[in-house]
Amino acid sequence: MNLFEKIFNHQILSRLEDSGTFMVTSHERAWLKTMLEHPAAAEAFTEETLSKLRGILEPDEVMDISHHLVEKAKSREKQVYHPLLRTLRRHITDKSAIRLTYEIKGGRVNTDHTGLPYKLEYSMVKREWYLLWYRLRHQAMMCTRLKNIRTVTAEPIKASTADSILEKVNQLHDSRKREVVVEVVREYNRELSRILYAFSSFEKAVQYDPEGDTYRVTICLPEGESEYLLSKIRFLGKRVRVAQGDYLKRRMLEASTKALERYGVGSGAEELSS
Repeated sequence: MNLFEKIFNHQILSRLEDSGTFMVTSHERAWLKTMLEHPAAAEAFTEETLSKLRGILEPDEVMDISHHLVEKAKSREKQVYHPLLRTLRRHITDKSAIRLTYEIKGGRVNTDHTGLPYKLEYSMVKREWYLLWYRLRHQAMMCTRLKNIRTVTAEPIKASTADSILEKVNQLHDSRKREVVVEVVREYNRELSRILYAFSSFEKAVQYDPEGDTYRVTICLPEGESEYLLSKIRFLGKRVRVAQGDYLKRRMLEASTKALERYGVGSGAEELSS
């Protein structure tokens, strides 16, 4: 690979992103062309999109994986793609109401409940897709696993009513979000791309302090995602530290204290504070 084929400088990448430019390497193009040959591609993309992608990638070679990738024994994985994704995404884009029949705990089935879908979320912990929707009759925000949905049909709704509901939902979600600031330890600035990749599933902003040569990542943390963010911070180890966020600081202190006590290093908290 050409040494300059991929640029990892954060400032340059940020400016390219703002201008709507996305860089891909020849290896990434080859990988995408290879993946488009998989039978699941026909379900994941519309025929028009699939044809367009294949046309763009026509000059590229497919990736030869026959001698380089060996699949070892593993536990059964859940399918990331779900057949309802495309349908529900279309309803969300069109701001269309839906009528749902879905299964709840205990095997019971809720039939013909109308609501307005507004977001699809994928849980990295449970490896499942969820539909977030607003139940019209009871005026409640709902969260339903896609695997539990039996049927989905479109329902008419006034555009003004849909806009009013979505505005209300956005306000509620914003009120439940909180910001966490993670600081990159200066000696690991060269690994910024890897660190940002670990936080790629979160809404975030990066600030750079030229005087201290320090990067600070402000993460907008949705409700219920604290544990997942903690797992990412632990994965990065000494490369980062939590600068703002009392709950995350406390959890990191608890985990570090228990680890020190487990290996008989002082009293844990005293070691950390010294």
